[in-house]
Amino acid sequence: MKPEIFKPQFENELTNNILKFWQEKVYDPQRKTFFGQVSNENEIFPEEPHSAVLVTRILWAFSAAHRIFPETGYKKMADEAYRILMENFWDNENGGIFWCVTPDGDALDTKKQFYAQAFFIYALSEYYLAFKNDVTKQLAISMFMLLEKYGAEPEFGGYIEASTANWNSIEDQRLSPKDMNVRKSMNTHLHVLEAYTNLYRIWKDEALKQKLEALIHIFLDKIIDSKTGHFLLFFDDDWTIRGDIDSYGHDIEGSWLLYEAAEVLGDEALINRIKPVALKMVEITIAEGLQENGGIFYEKESGKFLEEYHWWPQAEAVIGFFNAWQISGDTKYAEFTKKSWKFIQKHIINHEYGEWFWARDKNFDLLPDHKINAWKAPYHNGRMCLEMIRRLEK
Repeated sequence: MKPEIFKPQFENELTNNILKFWQEKVYDPQRKTFFGQVSNENEIFPEEPHSAVLVTRILWAFSAAHRIFPETGYKKMADEAYRILMENFWDNENGGIFWCVTPDGDALDTKKQFYAQAFFIYALSEYYLAFKNDVTKQLAISMFMLLEKYGAEPEFGGYIEASTANWNSIEDQRLSPKDMNVRKSMNTHLHVLEAYTNLYRIWKDEALKQKLEALIHIFLDKIIDSKTGHFLLFFDDDWTIRGDIDSYGHDIEGSWLLYEAAEVLGDEALINRIKPVALKMVEITIAEGLQENGGIFYEKESGKFLEEYHWWPQAEAVIGFFNAWQISGDTKYAEFTKKSWKFIQKHIINHEYGEWFWARDKNFDLLPDHKINAWKAPYHNGRMCLEMIRRLEK
């Protein structure tokens, strides 16, 4: 790929579409909060609840963008997300953040989903990188200690899914209604990995280093299917596999996040072990998930494809393919990167009303989901742009 051609495209998409939309259409200056839901045609749903996923991802995205574009007003959005997290989500009695609140800050779901606690660490670490706020660094460290105290599963390793507000056991561990109600999932582990990687950038602590190394080995030994290269998604405490789903977006996302974690640790032996595994994960995505048009199908369950093009696997494909090119030197991955980006430009970007559509079906008809909701923030698409800008500068 030629940086002089593609880098401006990602800069323009990030600044003039994605983040501009969030500044102008999702932030409510009258109520000083965000809208929790916005339709494809920009219809606002002001009473929609706020999820911890939404607000932590907003905080991460605008903090990360500020580091590259410091004169854009992104600090205000990051500051507001941080304020909302601490005023509305932070549990002053027990520590940690609630799962869901009203726009006014009343708790709706007080459970401690460790996926959300991980995003809190991820976002606050990025906020510290952008603004050098020592309080947020200490909060991120404190959350790491809480996650290790209450989320770590001591007998078999890894992390459980959820607890009550006061860190006791909870019956419903599910991250979402579509997930299996099990004690461990790939998804939570992937975002703990990403959080600990970002925390290690700002806090070179030996205990954190050991936890991050252990987590990488859990992926290599337990979560990645060595035969296929797919992530296994659901597990019991003892890592007994549950379910039969392949998630192409997670496979391609995991391929570069695992490699990044080893790079941040600076462990050459681990980098060399991960490299062929990461490329195998990319290859299985190409073989099964990637379509001729450049899009990636969402997932496969019991051998049957869910033939939908969701926004986030397309974004992760761009980074995953580019990372594969960088670590292998094989130019075919650069071509896949370009093909995925063209698919996004043609089918996923909402050129009329801004931001990205949630998904299209196999016939490219839009699915009914709103483009802003509890799960859709400027994280996957914003991170794609930021990663590509950074990588194309090299």
